[in-house]
Amino acid sequence: MDAINPEANRCDVTPSAALLGVGAFAGARSTSTGQASRSGPTPPTPSSAAGSAPATRAPVPLAPPEAQPPDLKLPEAVARKAGWAVVGLGQLALEEVMPAFRECQLSRPVALVSGHPEKARKVADAYGLEPQNIYAYDNFDQLAANPAVDVVYIILPNSLHADYTVRALKAGKHVLCEKPMAVTVAECEQMIAAAQQANRKLMIAYRLHYEPLNRKVMELCAEKALGPIKTFSSSNGQNVTAPNIRLSATLGGGPVGDIGIYSINAARYCTGEEPVEVTAVAHQPEDDPRFREVPESVAFTLRFPSGVLAQCDCSFGAAPSRRYRVHCAEGFIDMDPAFDYRGLRLSLKQGDEKAELLIGQVNHFAAEMDHFSDCVLNGKDPRTPGEEGLADMRVIAAIEEAARTGRAVRVAG
Repeated sequence: MDAINPEANRCDVTPSAALLGVGAFAGARSTSTGQASRSGPTPPTPSSAAGSAPATRAPVPLAPPEAQPPDLKLPEAVARKAGWAVVGLGQLALEEVMPAFRECQLSRPVALVSGHPEKARKVADAYGLEPQNIYAYDNFDQLAANPAVDVVYIILPNSLHADYTVRALKAGKHVLCEKPMAVTVAECEQMIAAAQQANRKLMIAYRLHYEPLNRKVMELCAEKALGPIKTFSSSNGQNVTAPNIRLSATLGGGPVGDIGIYSINAARYCTGEEPVEVTAVAHQPEDDPRFREVPESVAFTLRFPSGVLAQCDCSFGAAPSRRYRVHCAEGFIDMDPAFDYRGLRLSLKQGDEKAELLIGQVNHFAAEMDHFSDCVLNGKDPRTPGEEGLADMRVIAAIEEAARTGRAVRVAG
């Protein structure tokens, strides 16, 4: 597969000049390392003129003349890092969020909230947190008295998002809440109102808005780099084994809110529009006890004002598939995988030409947390505020109604 922008640590790919430019694409060829080969004129070999003595040249130094290269970029001290309290020490928190703090520039963990004291103590020891900064759920509200905590990160079951977000905001803390934002539209609206009343910032953890490849897709779609968008398709599936909170209706589980939301949000940020109508079909097998309370699979179609149709499916009983394709008038944009924590791949196709865009990747959670810390420390508005979560929840509510009734449902605005 040919490669655009072989410098994998850069994000300045210009598809309109590379993929779409005449002759520009043909010069890029993938190598075994995934880098594009470059060709050009061979420099002439120095030679002496007839009858003249060979030119004498000073030897090229093989090492920097100084102790270090003159263009070496040195790290700069940060005036202050935002202090974070992580609420909920489940798999996501322990495997992704806590390790990501080591890559953050503006964020540091200062407090933990958990219902498992021994686990919390081990995590605190591993990250150098003081024992007095470990909280349980019954004294959660005492975070208000801890000046070291600027931000509370809610990583709890979906059914608890609204309650703990509102309580954290009332405690005077800014909040990053995992998605889905809540389990009802009304809860989302309550959370937004609480942030406004407390004069604190509320951000929803849409990590893909903070990583370079999905950001590049947003840019390509906005530019209509391959012409107007016509359709969008996406699949997000995994095989969930019990016990798992994703399988509990009481805890706000189910495939649409947990993984279907990635396809919904991607369709929205690719089109730049809000869907106006949805249809949906759900399958809940009677012979699989995992799905006593939630569907195994849901397929849904979103209709956008421009006429774009987004066809998506999500499943808790399928082999992993986490991808989307943006079908345009002149070609298509592929993200596969699109929703994983790492190893994302972006490619374009126009006519017979296909190219993979090699763009440096980042730790999604570190980028996301540092963005919010920057907002908190410097008075900026977050890229994915509560309103972003509310927009997705309106779509999810319409999908659930459409699957239940078998009718097309208008999305509330």
